Amino acid sequence: MISLHLYLEAMAVKPQISFDNLEIAFASKSDSELRRVHLVFSLLNNKFISDLGIALTNLSFKIGLPVKGIMKATMFGHFCGGETIAESIKASKKLADFGIESILDLSVEGKGDEKSFDETTEEIYQTMVESAKTDYMPFGVFKVTGLGDYHLMIKVQNGEALDTDEQAAFDRMRARVDKLCKAAHDLGLKILVDAEESWFQNVIDDLAYEAMEKYNQERCVVYNTFQMYRHDSLERLKKAHEVSREKGYYFGAKPVRGAYMEKERERAEELGYTDPIQPNKAATDRDYDLALEYAMANNIYLVSGSHNENSNYHLTELMEEYEIDPNSDRVFFSQLYGMSDNISYNLADAGYRVVKYVPYGPVEKVMPYLTRRASENSSIAGQSSREFQLIKNEIARRKSASK
Repeated sequence: MISLHLYLEAMAVKPQISFDNLEIAFASKSDSELRRVHLVFSLLNNKFISDLGIALTNLSFKIGLPVKGIMKATMFGHFCGGETIAESIKASKKLADFGIESILDLSVEGKGDEKSFDETTEEIYQTMVESAKTDYMPFGVFKVTGLGDYHLMIKVQNGEALDTDEQAAFDRMRARVDKLCKAAHDLGLKILVDAEESWFQNVIDDLAYEAMEKYNQERCVVYNTFQMYRHDSLERLKKAHEVSREKGYYFGAKPVRGAYMEKERERAEELGYTDPIQPNKAATDRDYDLALEYAMANNIYLVSGSHNENSNYHLTELMEEYEIDPNSDRVFFSQLYGMSDNISYNLADAGYRVVKYVPYGPVEKVMPYLTRRASENSSIAGQSSREFQLIKNEIARRKSASK
């Protein structure tokens, strides 16, 4: 009798990926680790308790209470790879055992002075040096606000003249961006430029495209990020791609849904300019998927940063339509460490290239990042509830299987 696998191969039918395959989704978790994850998401699933817990933790750090151990055993341990590059590489190696690649992401907010900008640049450079020693950490990543004063970017975007000292500071920021992009090029890596607030995003775009033109001549090294909750992002992506074609360099794009919606809307209302945010989530979802379609149809190198199951399904279908090898570096699927493992692990198991953002840094300095994770999980409709339910289902499945 012909096997199902051979039958499907003969009929040129690709088996459907299931993001509900819990055995694959939680294969890396021991029973005790799964119970820890259950605890974390049970807290996140209650917004009041989540907000109270974060507030008390921040207060505890301020007054010197010994809460680091508790955080490393719960929130920090779940959403962060470690406190150092070395600890995070251990977490990344565990992901690599299941076919998932990693991006080490320094998630510490600096002091905003020249010394901290230099220190951040050097730390990110070191993550890339260490990443290049492995075969499972293909990317570097940075936020431009970690490398220079965003007030200068606001002035530049507004067309205001910089004085001599400001121009010197802006030039140093540009040099830091160039240092990291050149390092990616020279080390054989790729690098992602994160998107930020709209009132200085144009400057970030210009720096990213300047680096692309310089380092994306032979292969795609530098990728720019597009927040699709902005109603102009799809058009911006298309225009930037057209420029890359005219100038003859590879274009790398990372569409995401976005991370600054409330701040964007509040500022637009306060200052009286047109709200840059999409009218509703459906519009964001539509443009996100249109960005995937445009990228696949136009030979754009893509990192799809999405926790949305439908968008991930859609991209696998597009790759099949355009005959893109899942093992090539043309397309990466990306999720955050500690989130949407049902997506990440099932995609990796099916042979697609998946990269997890692995945040790291001293526990007390990563609290702003963890606060955002807690807020997003408890506020995004269904996010923590979906994750929590999957975890409960896996615990039940294991109990049933052990009987």
